[in-house]
Amino acid sequence: MALLFLVWLLGVWPPPLWWRDHWPRETAMMRAAGGRAGGKAGTVRPTPHTDISPLLQRMVVIGEDSRFWTHHGIDPAELADALGIDRSRGAWASLRTLWLRRDRMRGASTITQQLAKNLYLSPSRSLPRKVKEAVTALRLELALPKARILELYLDVAEWGPGVWGVQAASRTYFGVPASQLDERSAAALAATLPHPHGSNPAYRPEVMLTRRDLILARYHGVKVEIPVEEEMDTVAAPGLDSLTVMSPTGDSGEDTLQTRRRDAQRDTVDSQPDSPP
Repeated sequence: MALLFLVWLLGVWPPPLWWRDHWPRETAMMRAAGGRAGGKAGTVRPTPHTDISPLLQRMVVIGEDSRFWTHHGIDPAELADALGIDRSRGAWASLRTLWLRRDRMRGASTITQQLAKNLYLSPSRSLPRKVKEAVTALRLELALPKARILELYLDVAEWGPGVWGVQAASRTYFGVPASQLDERSAAALAATLPHPHGSNPAYRPEVMLTRRDLILARYHGVKVEIPVEEEMDTVAAPGLDSLTVMSPTGDSGEDTLQTRRRDAQRDTVDSQPDSPP
């Protein structure tokens, strides 16, 4: 039984080292989303980090994983903070708190863990799945440079219903390539990542705007806490002007957004990346 569990725990394909110089065509999360919607899975559009605004890369690290450049795939301090674990109470009390509050672990997931989930795993929040996510994250850290992990994450993350990858998100919401995102647009996209279906620049943006303003404040040196997703409804952010998603005149905002989404997703088939055997 222990051997079977070990095989399951380490059983991911292709192995993490493959992604050093290959791109996925689709991910496990894309396939799961396509299955739920009864349609075709999304497609990865490879966008090298040199074609992604440095502002966005910085905003995503601020909003999702502030210690990304220094941890090794898992951030124990962030995990303890997100779950409210009092480490002075001992290991058993910490494990009990971890189990009771396991649904809050999304807020403590590092960028590497989120990449592991996107590439290989299901949307389940079960504890065994989270353990496999953590182990896979450690393997990704051993196999890939940090810059490559961030590059892959930005290209496979979901930024809204049917919006996969940073290039599609940038064009869908703001009508510009990812290299041309300005400060506020970059922060808005970073703020969309925890809840791409529930609050994004085009749909119920209130929660996204609150998180965007916190990310911008942190970017400009203001000492603010960016809470986990579940606590966002009770947070007041520093006052900043609200975001406007610009739409060309003559079309409704909804029609324009749908057109941008179709155009962005159609572009993904222009050049297909290498895929594993």
